[in-house]
Amino acid sequence: MINNAITFRFLTEPTDVNFGGKVHGGTVMKWIDQAGYTCAVNWSNHYCVTVYVGGIRFLKPIFIGDVVEVNARIVYTGRTSMHIAVDIKANNPKTRLQTKTTHCIIVFAAVNDEGKTVPVPEWLPQTPEEHSLRDYAIRLAEMRKDINEEMKLFFGE
Repeated sequence: MINNAITFRFLTEPTDVNFGGKVHGGTVMKWIDQAGYTCAVNWSNHYCVTVYVGGIRFLKPIFIGDVVEVNARIVYTGRTSMHIAVDIKANNPKTRLQTKTTHCIIVFAAVNDEGKTVPVPEWLPQTPEEHSLRDYAIRLAEMRKDINEEMKLFFGE
């Protein structure tokens, strides 16, 4: 069976943080892309490209010395695309307090050597939570269509 999820764990380092002692938002976005990409490649068995990153919610800061856990999992598949929910938690090794810090949905498309999209295996939810996450991803995809139409009006094609 193909695994639909991946978890990265690591310790934040001085190079990850800004002058306020908190991890840079750009660093967090890099972790999201890396975990999402790994999840997409594992699912599709193809090279994948980022199609959309949306609704990144920075809920709480991540501090130097925190043990970070980046969880990425498939929540919906289209014909060639994979919608992946990414949640980031920070664990303070001194207090053992775990905090959810970031959430987003990232969409990848599987492509062949010529850069053309290729079909991906269908992901089917099994649990009530997975059904809810799939429905959430579908609602977000519908909202993105509306946003794209608005952007076309303002910026053009």
